[in-house]
Amino acid sequence: MFKEPFYFAAILFVAIGGACSSVRPYPETAKAAETFSVSDADPEIKSALEYINKAPDSTLGYQQLAIIYIKRARLTGDFSLNRKAETAVNKALAIAPDDINVHKLNASLQLTFHRFDEALALATEMQKTDPTDSFVFGVLTDANVELGNYDAAVADAQKMVDLRPNSASYARVAHIRAINGDHNGAVEMFKLAARTADPSDKEAQSWCLVQLGDELWKYGKYAESEKVYDEALTVLPEYYLAEIGKGRVRASLGDLESAIQILTKTSERVPNVDAFILLGDIYTKQGNAEKAKQNYDLVEIVEAKIGVNSDQKRLALMWANNNARTDDAIAIAVREHNLRKDINTADALAWTQYKKGNFTEAKTAITEAMQLKSNDARIVYHAGMIEKALGNRAEARKMIENAIKLNPNFDLIQSAIAQNTLVELSAAR
Repeated sequence: MFKEPFYFAAILFVAIGGACSSVRPYPETAKAAETFSVSDADPEIKSALEYINKAPDSTLGYQQLAIIYIKRARLTGDFSLNRKAETAVNKALAIAPDDINVHKLNASLQLTFHRFDEALALATEMQKTDPTDSFVFGVLTDANVELGNYDAAVADAQKMVDLRPNSASYARVAHIRAINGDHNGAVEMFKLAARTADPSDKEAQSWCLVQLGDELWKYGKYAESEKVYDEALTVLPEYYLAEIGKGRVRASLGDLESAIQILTKTSERVPNVDAFILLGDIYTKQGNAEKAKQNYDLVEIVEAKIGVNSDQKRLALMWANNNARTDDAIAIAVREHNLRKDINTADALAWTQYKKGNFTEAKTAITEAMQLKSNDARIVYHAGMIEKALGNRAEARKMIENAIKLNPNFDLIQSAIAQNTLVELSAAR
């Protein structure tokens, strides 16, 4: 299970206020609004477009438009809207290249588009202008996490919370604690992030609750996590991330029919990779190969639509788990690993190499994935299977036992394989 990108929170806390600085004439701005078409006539988008028409040489309308598109993308799961946001930001940058608020939006979008080096560079430059801006340290934290610069990320998150202890900084501290295996600390900070989120921003509050639910699920605390997902749905009904979390819990508890109902309803409204993978796994577990294939095929369709926002290691792992398109899975994992050095990407590379039979390469990658001891059952299981393939049976048994202990149903298909492998390893002692 992959969490939604942590930097989803980054844009929640960008504020537009005051007159833009260094406004420069831009001859095409009078016609710029024509490049944005909104079929649903969203009133907020209409308002931003009207502002652009009235003040074509101001960045404020474009900033509003970008933020609205980003919020809609986050709320609906239609990440193609982020490309419209990027167009608006580029227009604003052309008008006022020195506007700090526009640069903040740009940095957030670089994270969303997985351009982590670019985000890091932008944040580093902004830090020179104002070394006390907590938002900048949020971008630095997110970028350094994805690039595997964990010591820097810890320092940045600490600086952020020192400068401005609020929901944004608490959430980042929680994430840092989670990936370092500090479960109790992560739970504490995710709860604090949810409590301190802006009450008027239901999505922000629900997002924080979903992160808390994911952390509880990660440790096999299914009943607790379901309560948190239900709380998120009370705050924001039909929030697709909370529904997917609830569907995962139902499946983990063996209530496959309820999981199918929840995930099917959600995916019909918001086509989502994680929902389709879960549905494919559920149908596989039920022996319905046709339905499973339909949902796995939908993963590829949605990934193609997401495009630049796609976290393609989910696709690579899905193929690897199903022993399908192994070479393509490795190619994706290698490409992702060239762009980012976080533990989840290293894990995806390890698992795809393992499935290809490249056990030495898999061992190198899984060692990188295990560097933080994050207590992620999936990663620990992968490490155990790789050790088994290398002939290190005692170490393999210990790791697989640990994975099952951490989360007995960390994956609907792989957890059963883990149990069977453990029986095999124990019998051979």
